[in-house]
Order: sequence, then C-alpha cells, then structure tokens
Amino acid sequence: MLKQYFLLFFAAFLYAAGSAQTFQVSYPATAFSGPFTGKVILYMNKENRNPKDGMADLESFPCFSMDVRDIKPGTSIVFDDRAAAYPVRLSDIERGEYYVQAVWDRNLGGRAIAESPGNLYSLPLKAKLTKDIKTSFTLSCDQVVVHPKFTDTKFVKELKAASTLLSKSQGRPMTVDAVVLLPQEYYTQPQRQFPVLFLVSGYGGDYHRYSGDTTAFSMPFDTVACITVYLDGNCAGGHSVYANSDNNGPWGDALTKEFIPQLERAYRCNGARFVKGHSSGGWTVLWLQTHYPDVFAGCWSSSPDPVDFRNFQRVNLYEDDNIYYAKDGSQHLVATIAGRFPVATMKQSYQQEFVLYRGEQMHSFNQVFSAKGSDGQPVPICDPVTGAIDKSCFEHWKTYDICAYLRNNWSALEKGLQGKIRVSVGNQDNFLLNYAVHMLDDEMKKLNTQFVFGYYPGDHFTLNTPEYQAAGSTFLAQRYAKWKLQQ
Repeated sequence: MLKQYFLLFFAAFLYAAGSAQTFQVSYPATAFSGPFTGKVILYMNKENRNPKDGMADLESFPCFSMDVRDIKPGTSIVFDDRAAAYPVRLSDIERGEYYVQAVWDRNLGGRAIAESPGNLYSLPLKAKLTKDIKTSFTLSCDQVVVHPKFTDTKFVKELKAASTLLSKSQGRPMTVDAVVLLPQEYYTQPQRQFPVLFLVSGYGGDYHRYSGDTTAFSMPFDTVACITVYLDGNCAGGHSVYANSDNNGPWGDALTKEFIPQLERAYRCNGARFVKGHSSGGWTVLWLQTHYPDVFAGCWSSSPDPVDFRNFQRVNLYEDDNIYYAKDGSQHLVATIAGRFPVATMKQSYQQEFVLYRGEQMHSFNQVFSAKGSDGQPVPICDPVTGAIDKSCFEHWKTYDICAYLRNNWSALEKGLQGKIRVSVGNQDNFLLNYAVHMLDDEMKKLNTQFVFGYYPGDHFTLNTPEYQAAGSTFLAQRYAKWKLQQ
C-alpha cells in the first residue's frame, strides 16, 4: 500500500511539474565566474515594468524561488511548479501578460535582494502566459548590481567603522556604516565642539541618498547646533535595529563600542549623544536608549515598530495561537489606510516573504528576535502555511519586548533612564503601531518613569507636521540642557 501511494504521489508530482509554462534562467560567465549556490528568485508583475523592485508586503505580486547548488555559468535552471510560490504555483497563476525578472542572490550583505551588490539579474522580459504548457521563456541574468560609491562633500562625510565584533560573529569582514552631517558652525567656529544626534532611518532607508549632496548639512534640534549621524540599519537580514541578535550579530555593541569611539576621534564631539528615529528607527532608538542608558542622553522615538508584544500589530503573541487569524476568524492586518481600511494581511506578508526568504520587513523581525536554528537560519515565528505561532520561538522573542524589559527591570534602570524618553505616534497609524504605544504609556505611568508620550492626528506618514517636529526637537533640547548641568 505504501509503495502504491508513493507511485501515485510521484506521478502526480511529475504531472504538476510539467503542467505549467516554464522559465529557463541562467547567467553568463561575464556576470559571475561561478559556480553558484543559493537562492534564485523569479519576480512577476502585470503593472511594474521592473518587477524585482516591487514593494513586498504592500504589493501582492507573484514570486517564485528555488534553492540550487553548484550551478555553472551558462547552465539553465527551470522554474515550474516545483518552485516555492506566492500566491499560487505557476500552473495556477492568472493568465495574461507579465513583466518578468530573475535574480541570483549571492547574499553578500545587501538588504534588498533586488539591490544587493554582486547579485545577478535579468533585464525585464514581457511574457504572455496562456494555457499552452509547452511554451518556455528564457531569462539571462547578465546584469550585476554594482556596489554604490559614496562621494563626500563639505558637510557630508561617509564613515565606515571596521567592526571586530560583527566580523567575528558573521565570519566575514564587517563595518558599521553611516553618513556624518556637519553643521555650518563646524567651519565657522573651528574650536567649537558639538553634541551628536543619531538619526536612525525606518525600514528601507539608505544613507547613500546623501552621496554627492552639496546642499545638505546638519540642521539644529530646536536651536542646538549638532552633528547628525544618519544610520540606515541595512544588513543582509533587513534592518538590524542596532540590537544584539543571534542572527545579525552584536549590532548594538558594535555601534556603541566601535563606531561611536571612531566617530568621536574623527570629529569634534562634546560627549552629548541623542537618538531620534521613526518606524523601525523609532524602535531602534528606544532599544538603544533603554539598553545603553549611560551612552545616550535622550531619545525621541516616533511611531516605533511594536514596543509591546501583547499588541504586535494587534496580535497578542503571549496569548494568541495564530498570527494570521483572530479568534473570531477574521484576518489580522499588517497594513491599512488610516488604521482602518485593509491594505495587506499578516498571511499575505508572511507567505510572500517565505518565498522571498530574506531582507523584507517581517524577515527583519525574525532575524533580530529569533534564535538561530540548527540550519543556521532564524527560527520562524509562525508556520508560513497555517500561521500557527511557534511558542518556543516566542520565548526568545520575549527578550526584545521593550515594554516587558522596562517593566521587569525598572528598579535597575531608573537612575539612568528617568525622563530621558519621548514617544509620539499618529492616532491612525497605517501599521497599527499606536496600540502598542498606548500600552507602553500605561505601563510607564505606573512606574513613574517620567517618559513623555504624544498622540497626534494622522497616520504613519502624514503626522510629520511642523508642530510634530517642534515638540520632539524641544524635548531633545531640554534633555541637552539637563546634560550640560550634570557636566
């Protein structure tokens, strides 16, 4: 009976593998001398002419991936129904015309697969998918993503600090990279020293945006002239959030013990350090301030990623069993319009990212919060098919619950943290982040932390009004005044 079942399964497998139009993907030796071992991704999109650049999670586009080993230049691999697929396998995809691209991911450290230096990709092909299963399309990945070069200007300087800590953890040379923006007073007052504002980008930022910029310089917070250090957090796992993690390595220690000393040797800093960030950057600065309270003198966290895992974008990871579905059967949302109207669900995001496999937003959480599995990859928080939460995985995630950390350790943290933190958020946050901020606010009031919380009309992107900025800058200026009194 078992043999008969196996033969039926194998026959069905062979039928499925041959019942779809296929894509043959290769790369020439001029792009990479090979051989290649790793993931190959096939991107499809009916509207986006460069499908590899589609916004995962916020845009539901078909994608497929394959693990390959020792593929030599000029050798084709075939995408068919055996490939990992989102939202459906190739034979079930909606018929019609698609733009198609393929990428061989060498995973040399860049965040987004489509933009990672060294990756091989094809120019877009327009393919018409029909019911003719004999048709096969050919893609040659003869393009290579080049490593961006940074051009310094008078007020804009790249700083790449070699990190022994990260290099040892990841088994390859690593640096902590950033842009240093100097204030105009840096040159007009050559003896003056300045406080430093570490500005941390949200997910998807890139410090190379400042390359060659002759108009940029460091703006003051309130009236305080400062050196601004722009950190984008990019790493192979997504956004590092500058937290020590099993998978990404000790980014927090690398920043505070290696990058900052090099920064302060190279530039006229006066020892006052502040952190400011939005979204994933907002979570980052809260983490840095709470875990390195003596390093930083004040923190403004704007619309941070979930700061209380009892409300992880409306999922209670402590009590809920499924990250896709609520107890009433409705789907959990990951993105909305105005905090209300659905844009993307947890199910869509996790299943799409399962195929794309690294560098996206949900991957970022897993990379930071999860333990490293026996296969060397982060343990996934949920089953990608069913959405069932892995409770043993969550035990490791608890370490990164900022609210729980503060609640459980406040007696030891109080002296170094009291009054140092401001958190602000929009009441209609697109990613439902305001709910966790309210929970943090309630807990911090019980502890008399003297943290400041601000709630504003608007969503994740529209709340950034002049009034919003002024309130945050004033808070940082007040913290700077207190720092000076303590010197």
